[in-house]
Amino acid sequence: MSRLEVITKTKAQSVVDDLYKDLERRIVAAPPGLCPVDMTASFLKLFHTQTCGKCVPCRIGLGVLVEMLEDVLDGKATLETLDLIERTARVIYNSSDCAIGYEAGLMVLKGLEGFRDDFIEHIKEGHCSFHLEQPVPCVTLCPAGVDIPGYISLVAEGRYADAVRLIRKDNPFVTACALVCEHPCETKCRRNIVDDSINIRGLKRYAADHCGLVPPPTCSESTGKQVAIIGGGPSGLSAAYYLQQMGHQCTVFEQRSQLGGMLYYGIPNYRLPKDRLMEDVANILATGVNVRFNTSIGNDDGQLSFKMIRENYDAVYVAIGAHTDKKLGIPGEDAKGVVSAVQMLREIGEGNKPDFTGKNVIVVGGGNVAMDATRSAIRLGANNVSVLYRRRKADMTALEEEIEAAIAEGAEILELHAPKEIETDENGHVTAMVADPKIIGLISGGRPAPADSGRKPIHIPCDIVIIAIGQDIVSDSFARAGLPVKRGRILASDDSSIPGTDGVFAGGDCVSGPATVIRAIAAGKVAAANIDNYLGYNHIIESEVKVPDPRIENKSPCGRVTMMQRNTTERKQDFELVEKGMSEKEATQEARRCLRCDHFGYGVFKGGRVEEW
Repeated sequence: MSRLEVITKTKAQSVVDDLYKDLERRIVAAPPGLCPVDMTASFLKLFHTQTCGKCVPCRIGLGVLVEMLEDVLDGKATLETLDLIERTARVIYNSSDCAIGYEAGLMVLKGLEGFRDDFIEHIKEGHCSFHLEQPVPCVTLCPAGVDIPGYISLVAEGRYADAVRLIRKDNPFVTACALVCEHPCETKCRRNIVDDSINIRGLKRYAADHCGLVPPPTCSESTGKQVAIIGGGPSGLSAAYYLQQMGHQCTVFEQRSQLGGMLYYGIPNYRLPKDRLMEDVANILATGVNVRFNTSIGNDDGQLSFKMIRENYDAVYVAIGAHTDKKLGIPGEDAKGVVSAVQMLREIGEGNKPDFTGKNVIVVGGGNVAMDATRSAIRLGANNVSVLYRRRKADMTALEEEIEAAIAEGAEILELHAPKEIETDENGHVTAMVADPKIIGLISGGRPAPADSGRKPIHIPCDIVIIAIGQDIVSDSFARAGLPVKRGRILASDDSSIPGTDGVFAGGDCVSGPATVIRAIAAGKVAAANIDNYLGYNHIIESEVKVPDPRIENKSPCGRVTMMQRNTTERKQDFELVEKGMSEKEATQEARRCLRCDHFGYGVFKGGRVEEW
């Protein structure tokens, strides 16, 4: 009998494992704007250290590639070197024995295709083409460009009203974003290198909760210009807020009886209470914005025509949002008991809550709207709520915390099941969902696609089916008015102007398709600046808030403060706010974790000839 031996880590391997963990944290914190050629060379070196040395393409070829990339970075390469790099990478990709080699070759080939201009810039000019004014990661990744280190430092000093003033310079929906923003700013936070990212949204929430009444800034002298804003959602109201500060009189035309768009009609109270949303809306209206409620713009009889709007205003901003559901396109979709998620959430927002007591509910979809519908159905008394999703739970587009919250409240995730047919009784009412079991397949569009499993369809008994697979834009009236529309979306340029029109701009979901709240706000801010330029002005909105100087102190590793939530058993019985805010001690501690990258290590200063800087 052979003797078995327990294999333990050597001290060297333990240190290497720790180094890899440090490397992983640095990769997570890698900000946008880094030199892509330098990054490619660095990753290539990492691949080279992992090669087993069995095959020549990997053992020798990767080393040769590293040397050629170093020549590019050092200004020693020529344009012919690029061709040699490409040929070498392709040979490695095609002939390596394992993933280490062929994935390294593929990475270089993708780089040559995706940022060839940067390779050429290094060869011809001796430096990277990225600019020196590259902001810090959190600011770069905030679509609205909010001064995040600035307001975090104000929170640390207890200056909550000033923190709100600083945020409003770039984002008027402080409270709404403090509660529901998807916080892309946190993803590349450099604090990840030390321990974990700053809870940026949580600190915004603390400032919004403790700032008191913060009036809007004084508007500039009136320019006499009139701007029409079509749509009272986050994009339209943000544009109105900034244009009003510039001295242009704005009138918002809102189809419904309340402002806020999907913030009001699409997000349930347990995430965003209506009274908290109205704090932001009231601040925007306090600048002098006019509003016409229950007013649709179109060419149909009885509506205010787009032509009339254009003739009576100096500029127009179209921000109508995406307010209708996409269809499944399966038999039985029109049966009684099949509900639109957007329509259901709208009814709840208007105070008309449906009664799901004792019902078995299936929600089809995997995004944030699907999670809102799921958690709302639980609160409406459903006996059982299942989420039907054709991919894996890991592939869902909803925020992870929203998925976990839904599961904690009792929802079941039926992953890898695609809707096939909705069965009905003799009265045309839903009785079951027929679903096709799937297996996960090849990666397409960044996510693994579902594939046929070969198994028989399953029947899931249910009383209600809620469709939440995406949203569409109702833009027909604008297409008839002559605006360019493709697949429902209004075609606008990067500056929000609409080609072929004079003084007409568009932004938000009606241009980009359904996106996040902060992206809609950013679109409104961009549109306001460009409308101001179109009207012949160049107003600059500034904040007079002085940001504290950074503290010169060591930043010891410290855990991230997370937001607590109400007890699950209690919270799923009502629509009251689920998330609790930080305490003063928690907010101060969390704010002081910030590394103040806006002061230390600002910009990109490497990779170029010194005399040129």
